[in-house]
Amino acid sequence: MMNLEISGERRNRGRIEVICGSMFSGKTEELIRRMRRAEFARQKVEIFKPAIDTRYSEEDVVSHEGHSIASTPVSSSSSILLLTEDVEVVGIDEAQFFDDNLPSVCRELADRGIRVICAGLDMDYRCVPFGPMPNLMAIADEVQKVHAICVRCGSLAYVSHRLVANDKRVLLGEKLEYEPLCRECYLQSLKEKE
Repeated sequence: MMNLEISGERRNRGRIEVICGSMFSGKTEELIRRMRRAEFARQKVEIFKPAIDTRYSEEDVVSHEGHSIASTPVSSSSSILLLTEDVEVVGIDEAQFFDDNLPSVCRELADRGIRVICAGLDMDYRCVPFGPMPNLMAIADEVQKVHAICVRCGSLAYVSHRLVANDKRVLLGEKLEYEPLCRECYLQSLKEKE
């Protein structure tokens, strides 16, 4: 009974945690913080990211602030199931880029007693729910929405506004390609483009 952590979490208790929000909101920072905390508690962790995300590193998960943690790039969510034997905590970054099977994979891991922590964009640049994120958020035990600050007015950001002319839904980028905007400034930017 004394294996409770300070936060009240028990070891080997399956759950799904989702960290979501716009770009530059600290999603990956929070994922790294939770994974490092689990490592400090001597829990066996494994972190995954989509193989297509090579912005800062081909292998590590790297935040916009430059903090990193070793990860395993995978091309499909089903690969995660094959690589999680004897793991207590699984981290998944850029969850929006995974296939629609990711929620089922996360549920299976949690049902096995594994704590699953996913970070990803909740919406794309058009304010449309992104990839498997809506279904993942629906089955999660905990959802934390984090916010960037709107670069135009200083309010809480709502969306990752795309700065470049490109209609592809998936366009890897950072500050040259995207900016965080609140709802009002985003709607104003759409009017400016008309």
